[in-house]
Amino acid sequence: MKTTMSNQKHEHTNSTDFTKETKESALSKVLGVISGSFAPIIGVLAGAGLLKAMLSVLNTVGWLSNESGAYVILSAAGDAVFHFLPLFLGISIALKLGANGYVGGVIGASILTPEIMHLVENDVKTIDFLGLPVLLADYSSTVFPIFIAMFVYAGLDRFLKKVIYKDIQMFINPMISLIILVPLTMLVFGPIGTLLGEGLGSVINFLSDKSGLLAGAVLGASWTFLTIMGLHWTIIPLAIVNLATGPDPIIAMAAAAPFAQVGIGIAVFLKTRDKDLKALAASGILPGALAGTTEAINYGIILRYRKTMVYVIIAAGIGGAINGSLGVVMNDFVLPSVLAIPAFTPIWEYLIGIGAAFAIGFLLTYLLGYEPKTSKADVGFTQNVFGVKLETIKSPMRGKVVPLSSIQDPLFATETVGKGIAIEPEAGKIYSPVDGVITTQFPTGHAVGITSEGGAEVLIYIGLDTVKLKGKYFTPHIKQGDHVKQGDLLIEFEMQQIKAEGFDTTTLVVITNTDQYLDIKAMDHDIVEQNEPLLKLTV
Repeated sequence: MKTTMSNQKHEHTNSTDFTKETKESALSKVLGVISGSFAPIIGVLAGAGLLKAMLSVLNTVGWLSNESGAYVILSAAGDAVFHFLPLFLGISIALKLGANGYVGGVIGASILTPEIMHLVENDVKTIDFLGLPVLLADYSSTVFPIFIAMFVYAGLDRFLKKVIYKDIQMFINPMISLIILVPLTMLVFGPIGTLLGEGLGSVINFLSDKSGLLAGAVLGASWTFLTIMGLHWTIIPLAIVNLATGPDPIIAMAAAAPFAQVGIGIAVFLKTRDKDLKALAASGILPGALAGTTEAINYGIILRYRKTMVYVIIAAGIGGAINGSLGVVMNDFVLPSVLAIPAFTPIWEYLIGIGAAFAIGFLLTYLLGYEPKTSKADVGFTQNVFGVKLETIKSPMRGKVVPLSSIQDPLFATETVGKGIAIEPEAGKIYSPVDGVITTQFPTGHAVGITSEGGAEVLIYIGLDTVKLKGKYFTPHIKQGDHVKQGDLLIEFEMQQIKAEGFDTTTLVVITNTDQYLDIKAMDHDIVEQNEPLLKLTV
C-alpha cells in the first residue's frame, strides 16, 4: 500500500506540493474510516454497555426495580451513547475525513431532534420539504445514514474551502453544509438504509422458507458485519413484527454472532501481551456476555485484525445454522446475552447453537492467533486490517520539538496531510527515521516520502514554502525506489542560506496514512536527538 506524492507549485502555500494517490481497495478505505471513526468512542460504548449489563443483573436478582428512579436515571446514562450514536459518529467521521466535526455532529443530531422524534412516535409517515415527500423513521442508534452523509459532507466541505472567501468561511461553510446535508440525509440517505433493511428482510424470509439451516448460516455469518454497518437495526423491526403474532426465528439465528464475538474477545484477552489491547478486550467481554453489547470487540478487535473476521464468520455461521435447523425461536424481545437465554426456546438446542459459536470463535482465535504470522524481525508488532503495524518512528534530526498546530500552513496545522510533529533543526542533515523504501523523492529535494517496513508512510518536509527555492541549497543522497536503513543520510540542506533567503527551516515529520492507525502520539520531548523515538503509531 503505497502513497505517491508529486511536486506542484503554489503561490501562497505548499499545501498542493504533492498529491496522494492510494492503491487501497474501496473496502479497505471504508473499513479504515469505520474503524477510525469508532476508535474515539469505543471507550464510552464499552462503559455504557457495562453499565447496562450491571443494571440488567441488578434487575434480574431483584435488587433494583426497573420502575425505580435510580434505574431510570442510570439506564438513561447507559442508553444515551447508543441513542445519539448518529451525533457522535457525525463528529468522529467528519474529523476522520478532514471536515468540521461539529458540523458533522449537528447533521447527525438533526435526525434525532425532539420535533422529528415526536412525529415518528405519533406514527407520522411523511412530511413535506419544498414539495418533496420526506419519509420519517427512527434513526436513533443507526450508523449507515450518517456514514453516507459524512462522506458527502467531507467532499462538499473541501469544495467550499476552495470557492468561499476565506474570511467568511467560518460561518458561511457550516450554513451551506447544513442547508444541503440535513435535507439530503432525511430525503435520501436515511431511506436508503431503510430500503437496504427491507431488502435484507426479504432475503432472510426467503431463506427461512427454503431452509432454516441455510438461513441461520447466512444470518449468523453476516450479523457481525450488519452490526458494524448499523444495518442490524433495520432487521430488528422484522423480529418485533414477528413477535406480534408469535415467536421470532431471526434473532435466534443471529444470536450466534455476539457469542462468537465474545469468544474471540476472551481469546485475544488471554493471548495478547499488549496492555492497551488487553484492556480493550476486557472492556468488551462483560458487556457482550451480559448485555449483548459487543461494540468494543467489533470495532476494537474484529475490524482491526482480519483473521478474526474469518473466525467470526465461521463460528457464527455454524452456530446460526444449528439454531436455524433446530427451530430455535425468541419468545420475548431481548438482545442476545447470557442473561437473556430464558427468552429462547427450545432452550437446550439454543444453548448448543450459541455454545458452539462461542467455543469455535474462542478456539480458532486462541489456537491460530489473531494476527498474521510474522518473521523474527516482526516479533512484538501488532497488525491491523490494512497490514500496517504498531511502530515507533525515530527522529530524523536533532532539534526543538514543536506541535504541528503551531505551523503556519493550514494543511499541516490542521493535520489534513496527517498527524505528526515538527522539529526546528540544529543542523542541515536529514536521516532516515525507519527501515523502508523511498516512495517519493521530490525533484526540488526539499521533501521525501518513505514507506517503512511496518507500513507507515512517512513524509519529511523541510521548511515552509521552500519549494520556491527550486532545489537550491538541497542535496538529496537517495532516489525514488531506494531501500534505506534507519539512520541513513537522506538529504543535506544549507540551513543558514535558506534562512538568509527568508524561509523557515522547521521540518515536518508527518504520517500520511494516519487513517490506518488508531492513534499517533508524539513522544514527550522538548529537544529530541537524532535517532531518538519521535512518534508512536498504534494499530
